[in-house]
Amino acid sequence: MDLERAERFWTQGVGMSTLYRSSRADPLNLVMVGFPDEAWHIELTHDPGNAHVPETTDEDLVVLYFDGEIPSGLIDRLCEHGGTPVRHSNPYWNEWGHTFRDPDGYHLVLCRRGWTNTPLPTPEESA
Repeated sequence: MDLERAERFWTQGVGMSTLYRSSRADPLNLVMVGFPDEAWHIELTHDPGNAHVPETTDEDLVVLYFDGEIPSGLIDRLCEHGGTPVRHSNPYWNEWGHTFRDPDGYHLVLCRRGWTNTPLPTPEESA
């Protein structure tokens, strides 16, 4: 993983802010990105002493729900900062949004639908 490249994708491409960056003396390199007013963030890490390269799948997703149209210019910014538009293997994401592969091969979905973190009923509760 190239942390600088990943950080540029999430900050300059997506529009998040760098919330924290570990010192170079840390054995595990860490960058936290997110939106400052939100209660969550994404942690980008790299352990230079670990030769293992993670393998991504189509189901390794970060989904941003916009509850409307995707902001103007966002798709172009993602492409300028290392994002690659892809068709997703799940037709739901193709119908409701745009999927991008980030510089490390993970998927980001920009979804036109809305979402709330209100717990959903389980299938048993719905029956």
